[in-house]
Amino acid sequence: MATAHPQDVHADDSRLEKNNSGHGINGNAMKGNTTGMDDDSGDTLKRMRTGGSVNMSSELFEKLYLSPENRVKGDLRMTFGNPTPIALVGFLLSLTPLSCDLMGWRGAGGNGAASTGVFFFFGGVLMILGAIGEWIIGNTFPFVVFGTFGAFWLTFGATLVPSFNAYGAYVTDPEVAAATMGNPGNPAGLEVPAFNASFAFFLVFMGLICFIFMICSLRTNIVFFVIFLTLVCGFGLLAGAYFNLALAYENPANLAAATRASRCVVAGGAFLFVTSLAGWWIFLAIMLASLDFPIQIPVGDLSTMIKGASEKKKVSEA
Repeated sequence: MATAHPQDVHADDSRLEKNNSGHGINGNAMKGNTTGMDDDSGDTLKRMRTGGSVNMSSELFEKLYLSPENRVKGDLRMTFGNPTPIALVGFLLSLTPLSCDLMGWRGAGGNGAASTGVFFFFGGVLMILGAIGEWIIGNTFPFVVFGTFGAFWLTFGATLVPSFNAYGAYVTDPEVAAATMGNPGNPAGLEVPAFNASFAFFLVFMGLICFIFMICSLRTNIVFFVIFLTLVCGFGLLAGAYFNLALAYENPANLAAATRASRCVVAGGAFLFVTSLAGWWIFLAIMLASLDFPIQIPVGDLSTMIKGASEKKKVSEA
């Protein structure tokens, strides 16, 4: 067996100490190396996050956010949750029951008065929160859409609440007003022609803004386009119903106007029900995509088929 001499051991110890200090195992060298490793890990994580956001396909981005892919400053989309589904929940749980009421299913009616609370706390609150979320992460189109419909549901709900006196203000006959002892929300106002004609104009211009949304949705997907197409038809029919109600209340003998109003209400409810079905489809698609579910359902992406102005400009300049 070979025996190590003392001088050889000291030489080996010196070499070991030199190597250890060179590799940063002792003292400040170790701290410096650890800091370098942390920096490298942070850079790698940052590249992974950036790569994850950049590598998301245009089709997936459009499905999740209902908007063509756009670049925004920072990583807000990686920091906050997707606000689109919660806004859709508010929209669907307000519109679907209302459409059934308008069609009179199972004896329902009253233009959705039973769902007044739903209009406020689902349609109004959830859609406004969703709109704020879309604004924070830089999605302009969904922000405008959700904000508009959040305000619509709050307005519609307020119109149904007697204390807002939306229809009671149209009761000008003192004898009729005396029936409610001066309290707001006299139901007789619902039969005043001026109230029905005035409310009809609100629905007309809701249809107009939905028409603008419909044109813009050609850059999103087919399902979103169908939603706005049927909303345009639904608002148009409901506006026609209120205009005809104004004619019927102005002249009780005008039975034709009353009949047209009734038919327009049912037809409008049917179109809004189709809107709801399309909305439930797109909500399911977003939730499945958000969870990376193994089964995905299509929404008919249009963002890559209809090129944006900036994309066309890049192609022409290339």
